[in-house]
Amino acid sequence: MAKLFRFSALTVVALMMFCAAGAWAQKAELAAKHADARMKNAYRFERAHWIYVHLEGSPSDIGYQHGYLLAPEIADAFNAVKIKDTRRTKRDWTFFRKTAQDVLWPHIEAEYRQELQGIADGLKARGVKMDLWDVVALNAMEEVPDYYIPWLERTHQQAKRAGEADLTAPGNCSAFVATGSWTKDGKPVMAHNTWTSVISGSRWRIIFDIAPQHGYHFMMDGFPGIIASDDDFGINAAGLMITETTITGFASFDPNGIPEFVRARKAMQYANSIDDYVKIMVGGNNGGYANDWLLADAKTGEIARFEIGLKFHKVWKTKDGYFVGSNFPSDPEFIKTETNFDPNNMASSMNARHKRWDQLMAENKGRIDVALAKAFLADHYDTYEKKIHPDERTLCGHVDVSPRGVPEWGDAPFTPEGAVTAKAADATMAKGMAFWARAGRPCGEDFIASKFLKEHPQFDWQKSILPDMKGNPWAEFRPGEKK
Repeated sequence: MAKLFRFSALTVVALMMFCAAGAWAQKAELAAKHADARMKNAYRFERAHWIYVHLEGSPSDIGYQHGYLLAPEIADAFNAVKIKDTRRTKRDWTFFRKTAQDVLWPHIEAEYRQELQGIADGLKARGVKMDLWDVVALNAMEEVPDYYIPWLERTHQQAKRAGEADLTAPGNCSAFVATGSWTKDGKPVMAHNTWTSVISGSRWRIIFDIAPQHGYHFMMDGFPGIIASDDDFGINAAGLMITETTITGFASFDPNGIPEFVRARKAMQYANSIDDYVKIMVGGNNGGYANDWLLADAKTGEIARFEIGLKFHKVWKTKDGYFVGSNFPSDPEFIKTETNFDPNNMASSMNARHKRWDQLMAENKGRIDVALAKAFLADHYDTYEKKIHPDERTLCGHVDVSPRGVPEWGDAPFTPEGAVTAKAADATMAKGMAFWARAGRPCGEDFIASKFLKEHPQFDWQKSILPDMKGNPWAEFRPGEKK
């Protein structure tokens, strides 16, 4: 009987465990089915240090997929942005959340409200403690610290806070677009490298493949948690090729306008032509993140330079020529009325790189293709010192080795920033929304954080959020790819 009792007890325990496991499995299956309703066609994989994510469906579905698939990267990026921006503005994160809710949210249309809420929902499903206002504030990481806060200080005559750096519009990126007799096949070629801090740049490694319910399917590089590319390189199914470089010395903002990250996303998603793109970006312009946009229409071979501040914008177009960008404004009236830019200072990063672009275009007229574009982005020739030496004046920027820094952007000597990614495409690739991308410095050199901090301990405050940024190979990406 004792043996029978032991057997029965074990059987009961086993049955209880089996039933519990069955109940858990049933709950897991229901949860999976619930997730599948929104995640059915979404996926991610990694290649050459890029994270490729495919998102599709309604705005809320795309947002949910974004938040769910990239939850670890968003949480990490959010922490880095939060530390960096609260430190340099001397404002706590409550200020950024309140700005997101009171200043930005009222001017965001329903489609993108749904997508932003979807990101927050996807993060919540993965256990990340970020809500909607954190997500909106993250999306405005370019606009609030560098445009809204300086405007707030000027218009409300607020004193600069103790220890706060002079907040100025950043200078980001080197880029070109060429067409006609300037390119090898007579069709547009476009290339761009992103300039920003290593803190942000090391995390700016997402390839978004987005098939929305409305508008055009599009491909872009981007930052985790942000609905626009934000450093801005993308191609949509209408054959529109898009990039930009930021305008140095711009200092205007309209809190009643539509956030730039919303307008830029909408333009990439809905524009069928260069004129469409301009119309969307000008509509409700708030002046945030003012750029010189370089555009190309793969259907027609036309390219454009679209300069937009707050009250001013201008478009130059051609089917035979080139446009370049390195954070300089072009129109004399715009320079005079909306910036403090000095076009005559050839020692500045912006003007030195502008000169180098013109040199490279002239030297390679009729031969420009994607292979040359990649080489241009990795160029280390300093036109002011007239020698090959990577620094803040070279197309492949290395501010971290410059004893001058970039005073126009408020960057101290040896600030760890510069060119952090590179992208390139031609019209043939654009018709299939494909492009080449390189994560890390365009030249392929490594940035090793421990070595840098040992040599420049003044940046020790970045230690917890400053990772290594290794060199990586170029990789080609296309829509609908699987691992």
